[in-house]
Amino acid sequence: MGRFDGRVAVITGAARGIGFGVAQRFAQEGASVAIVDLDEAAAAEAAAKLTLGEGAKAVGIGANVGSAADVDAAISRVVDELGGIHVLMNNAGITRDNLLFKMTEDDWDLVMNVHLKGAFLLSKAAQQHFVAQKYGKIVNVSSTSALGNRGQANYSAAKMGIQGFTRTLAIELGPYGVNVNAIAPGFIATEMTDATAARLGLDVEDFRKLSAEHNPVRRVGFPEDIASAAAFLASDEASYITGQTLYVDGGATLV
Repeated sequence: MGRFDGRVAVITGAARGIGFGVAQRFAQEGASVAIVDLDEAAAAEAAAKLTLGEGAKAVGIGANVGSAADVDAAISRVVDELGGIHVLMNNAGITRDNLLFKMTEDDWDLVMNVHLKGAFLLSKAAQQHFVAQKYGKIVNVSSTSALGNRGQANYSAAKMGIQGFTRTLAIELGPYGVNVNAIAPGFIATEMTDATAARLGLDVEDFRKLSAEHNPVRRVGFPEDIASAAAFLASDEASYITGQTLYVDGGATLV
């Protein structure tokens, strides 16, 4: 028996990386899973890879999380095809890194649109169902970059905004049986961080070793590390926890 048996979890940006790792964990624990991604073909392919429990289903849905029409259609499809919605993880994200004097308006707007507007639209669409059923879990993805990171004025602002958004939703939705929390990952080994290594002209393994040296546990994180935190925060075991941001960074923010 899994702790998410009979539950439906929606994870955005889940065709790969952290999102897919989280989707795998929820599926392993019994949930039906909706993978929402800008690339519908990739979302469907990812959904087909999940190992599902008895009676559980998975679906891949294409949606631009910055579009209200796309988001409303995606949530409606989740409810129609999977029978409801109980967990939402706002994970979709992009980077457009540059120093401030080189950063364009498009760089700023694109990052804000995906991270902040996307979380707003998905949460707004999901909360209608959560409030009606007096139950729901929202897990938002922030980042250690919320504390400031050179070349990421847009991303850092968006990720700190996620933390304020999380605290406010926790206040508003708590009386209706909805818990809202955030996870702030440190360095996680994904295609996105591998692309950063390539952009810097570094070997992927060397880049990971350099990152590991900057935290007390002396290793980089993996999607499974974030999935473990997400599974806890989205479970009934965490029903007395809301409005919090959990840093999952190997202790990097301590030093």
